[in-house]
Amino acid sequence: MERTVDTPLGPLALQARDGALTRLGWGRAAREDESNLLTQAAAELAAYFAGELRDFDLPVAPDGTAHDRRVWRAMRDIAPGETRTYGEIARAIGSGAQAVGNACGRNPIPIVIPCHRIVAANGAIGGYSGQGGAETKRFLLRLEGAGVR
Repeated sequence: MERTVDTPLGPLALQARDGALTRLGWGRAAREDESNLLTQAAAELAAYFAGELRDFDLPVAPDGTAHDRRVWRAMRDIAPGETRTYGEIARAIGSGAQAVGNACGRNPIPIVIPCHRIVAANGAIGGYSGQGGAETKRFLLRLEGAGVR
């Protein structure tokens, strides 16, 4: 199942399988399917970008390694408007900062799994694998009320 959602960052392609969101990509979906989950995801994203939603309540099932999934779970625990460093996440899950950064880059459901809330140890914004790179990351953090450089 796929659907496109228009956002201030441009179109986002949602994919779902077996009742869970599996991917959020930059660009348009290959097709436009209807399902309760995709309708809920579109509504939650619209509310998020309107500043009316802080926490997503969507079932997610991202494909990744066991380590990736630990990193992604830890990212979902970061409150909107807050940030953590790669090192803080690494210590929390018993990993290394570089491995956490790699998992962030492989996050298949950005925004909903908020890899944008992870910053460098010195507080610098760091990278972002989504379209627009660091500027998109800054936009998302500002939208959530996080102080960013």
